Amino acid sequence: MKSINIYTDGACSGNPGPGGWGAVLEYRGVKKEFSGGEAHTTNNRMELMAVIAALSALKEPCDVVLCSDSKYVIDALEKGWAKGWRSRGWKKSDKSPALNSDLWQQLLALTEQHKISYHWVKGHAGHPENERCDELAVAQAALYK
Repeated sequence: MKSINIYTDGACSGNPGPGGWGAVLEYRGVKKEFSGGEAHTTNNRMELMAVIAALSALKEPCDVVLCSDSKYVIDALEKGWAKGWRSRGWKKSDKSPALNSDLWQQLLALTEQHKISYHWVKGHAGHPENERCDELAVAQAALYK
């Protein structure tokens, strides 16, 4: 399997508000950037969209290192929360609705095609790829202001 590093970030101007996401894929030292946004969204939705877009760009099963500054995304995937929400019909353990179930459904389907290790990185702390993803996300959000 190919080894891919994926870096992602989401941004929102107001929450909800105009938002954007950015992703950087790195394979053998070559980087490819992706970004997008929406006029009315939330930060968490943009964090999810970044990972969905990055994994969707992979054309075959890969060994992926996913780096994100979103505890929401990393913990829900790494700790199995999202799979639990799915198994309970998109309900959290307290029976309240799991938010963003439409995106989690897409993301879980994508994660099941790859071998993924999850790494949380501190946001706005000088991590070059995370900073680049933030720049991409903020630029996209600005398009919808």
